Amino acid sequence: MAEKLKGVILAGGKGTRLLPATRAMNKHLIPILNRPMILYPLETLRDVFGITDILIVSGGEHIGGFADFLGDGKEHKVSLTYRVQSEAGGIAQALALAEDFAAGQPLVVILGDNIFDNAILKKSLKKVPRGKGDAAVFLCEVPDASRFGVPTFDKKGNITKITEKPAQPASHYAITGLYLYPADVFEKIRRIKPSARGELEITDVNDAYVKSGKCRHCILDGFWSDAGTPSSLARTVAWAMDGLEPRA
Repeated sequence: MAEKLKGVILAGGKGTRLLPATRAMNKHLIPILNRPMILYPLETLRDVFGITDILIVSGGEHIGGFADFLGDGKEHKVSLTYRVQSEAGGIAQALALAEDFAAGQPLVVILGDNIFDNAILKKSLKKVPRGKGDAAVFLCEVPDASRFGVPTFDKKGNITKITEKPAQPASHYAITGLYLYPADVFEKIRRIKPSARGELEITDVNDAYVKSGKCRHCILDGFWSDAGTPSSLARTVAWAMDGLEPRA
């Protein structure tokens, strides 16, 4: 892409849906076959978007594990910075910690448990007609949309609203954990209020861009999983196994 981008991996949370495995390690270090989960979003930022300057945000009890495994990022051809989210205040609160790192540049933000088919994702970027100051979200059709942020569409296929984990989803599409934000995303975060569960929701940030007419979207055809539940983790492992080259 023409614009200079920085990358943020949000790898917080307690991983309670993957207990008891997450008593022994951070969710994002759980292996997908022989590769810790965190490598997948890192490679999405590097290989799809060409980003080498990446910030990882996680809880203080987990930062050491990421630093031990990834170090300064040189082995993976990136430069890594780390920030600690001192309290569980939501995804948008974690993203707010990246303001100094962003230094006025646009960001690609990815959740640490989100796994994409990078080849198809790279082709999909061409479908996102972003203008200056636009954000972009990536959608995937899912059977259990009520687990995610869900878009409402108008008759022209434009997103008119995004609702967090609705009991009755307005569509069968989920907002995946991959977002492109202009530099003003931190202003948007400062304007949102905590949700009923006391967190700053990334859905409210995305919906703010929708309401201002500055949110573009792309529907993905390839594989995507959040890998945050036993069933989605198993599906991700099965996908990774399908991608293995046949042994001689």
